[in-house]
Order: sequence, then structure tokens, then C-alpha cells
Amino acid sequence: MDLIRIQLAGINIEIHNRYPYTEQLCKDYLTESGRMDFTVSVTEEQIKTEQEQTDRDFSPGYCESICIYREICKKLPSYQAFLMHSAVVETDGAAYAFTAKSGTGKSTHVNLWLRKFGSRARIINGDKPIFRLGNDNILSVYGTPWCGKEGLHINTHVRLQAIAFIERSKTNHISEMNPGEVIRRIFHQLLMPKDKDTMDAMLCLLDRLIQTTPCYLLKCNQEQEAADIAYRAMKKAGG
Repeated sequence: MDLIRIQLAGINIEIHNRYPYTEQLCKDYLTESGRMDFTVSVTEEQIKTEQEQTDRDFSPGYCESICIYREICKKLPSYQAFLMHSAVVETDGAAYAFTAKSGTGKSTHVNLWLRKFGSRARIINGDKPIFRLGNDNILSVYGTPWCGKEGLHINTHVRLQAIAFIERSKTNHISEMNPGEVIRRIFHQLLMPKDKDTMDAMLCLLDRLIQTTPCYLLKCNQEQEAADIAYRAMKKAGG
């Protein structure tokens, strides 16, 4: 078994891996820090189960990397952090997160932002970023190498400006959501812990997110107007 050390969202993690895939995947996140916050590893049984649960012919190394990230994410709430399935684009120093059911068009939408803003915008992560509450009580979004099939990620962090839940529509419309609406939708995009202490930490983080982060329902098509409407509302909300 090999050993690598990475830093995600400012958290130092030691990984014991069987296959080289994870080390290659995490090459931009390797750290030389001697202080590790926690260690993760997975069993061959976990890897085999992951392979059996998909209808695609994924390699053991790829499946191990998915299992490893799942184990990492289970520990994140203890460090004021959590995974939320979303695509995140940075524009002018602020992060805008877009979340939806798989296949709804998160990647398509953030690409509209790249087209709109050019060099002013970049994708922080295309699918599985980490959100972390800092000592300044501000939520930031961090890139991770687990980022979806497009492979879009940057090892950086950016202050979270707003979140939009995407639904497909023939026309473009955005409206702010109340806390109850956010709660009903957001749990579908999270990996929730099972033990009580970590669950309590997670719920505190979600409460902080809902109380401080503007959240929207974005009904949109794939035309450029969708990005224009989303940006105007989400930027204004953050002040």
C-alpha cells in the first residue's frame, strides 16, 4: 500500500492507497506538511462494491479514488467543512455555486459564465467542491481534484457569494428561495454523516449557510441570457 499526503480546503490528509490512480489525480494537492489532520484508506471490498454499483467498466484505481473521497467527506464536518455537489464559477473574486440533479446542466450553465466574462471568470470545481467555514465566519469554496467528467478544478479557494438550484425551462427566470425551500432541496446534494457528533456539526454548518448565503431557484435554458439573469440577481444579493 502506498502513502500520499494532500491538502484539501486547508485540511491535511494522509491517504493510504492501493492503486496509483489517486496519487496522479491528487498531484496538484500534494503537501509536504508534517502535521496530518486525519488518515483515510479503503478496503478491497469497498472498491469491489463501488465497481459493482456502476454499469460502466471503471478501473479499480478509479473506484478506489471515489471511495477515498467519500471517506474524506464523512470527516469534513468536524473541520467546519462539507461537500456539496455543485459546479462553482469564480467571477471577479466571488464564487457562484450551481447545484441540480445530475444531467440538468450545471456544467453547461457555468460555461455560459465563461463565455460572458472571459478572463474574469474561471471554474473552481465542476462537480464536487468543498465548502468551509473560516475563522472569520465566512464560507468559502475550495477546489478539489474530484470534479466531474470534464476534469475542471483549481487548487484555490474563493468566498462564496450565492447558490442557485437549477431547473430546466424554456424561458429564463430566477427567484430567491426561503429557508424552507432551500432545506427541501439541499439535502439531495450533500453526503450526510451517520454518527451523531458529525451530524450535529454538519447541521450547524448548513444553518450557517442558509442564514448567510442568498439561495435562488434558477429556471433556465442554455442560452446566454440565462447567465446574464443569474449574474445580475446573485451579484446584487451579496451586496
